[in-house]
Amino acid sequence: MTIVDDFIAPPCYGEIRILYQDEDILLIDKPSGLLSLSGKNPLNKDSVHYRLVKGRIVQGQLTGVVAKQKPEAFPTATLVHRLDFGTSGIMVVALNKPVNALISKQFQDRTVSKCYIAILEGQLKDDKGSIEFPIAKDRPNFPLQKICDDTGKPACSEYQVIERLQEPSRCRVRFTPETGRTHQLRIHSLKIGHPILGCDLYKNERSEQMAERLLLHASELQFDHPRSGDRVHGHSPCPF
Repeated sequence: MTIVDDFIAPPCYGEIRILYQDEDILLIDKPSGLLSLSGKNPLNKDSVHYRLVKGRIVQGQLTGVVAKQKPEAFPTATLVHRLDFGTSGIMVVALNKPVNALISKQFQDRTVSKCYIAILEGQLKDDKGSIEFPIAKDRPNFPLQKICDDTGKPACSEYQVIERLQEPSRCRVRFTPETGRTHQLRIHSLKIGHPILGCDLYKNERSEQMAERLLLHASELQFDHPRSGDRVHGHSPCPF
């Protein structure tokens, strides 16, 4: 059976911000509501990769305002990893193939450290803890993932509550995932009964309507620079 993804992304007027740049890498800040890679559907051409390669990374061009200077394009840019459509925050981009391979290996070896900020519905019982449930593809319900003890791959999400909010009841959480499964933080949050606000896939009867966007932000990324070997610590301030 062939599964067809009929999702059409709405226009994204948010900007990609370049946080750091050298001859090998970019650290960028991705807006919520932008695909990481262009989709197969031609209506889903706009993406992080497309804007970087074409030099369309300023809001002025997207809204029809003529920019004073054409922004720099990065025709050799390749994505080492992705963020989900609704997730905002920091990403590392490779500017040549050898660098892509070196950083990709760090992701595979789990030597890359990632932190996310999220707002969850309700109140977590403990101030910190670990969520460990195996995750597998839910093939009949693409693009959903599911918790599955039989075929799922191990997945672990460490969390710490950094703020408890009321009216409505919710909490701000710092996630440090030890694995990088698709939709991991969203499905883990739902599994423990506290879905991330604004999520349209993993939700309860209240959580999606409690925010205008997915309240999940990639705030920190640490890895070894592929040329110098120095530890890079990138940070993107949380917008919510």
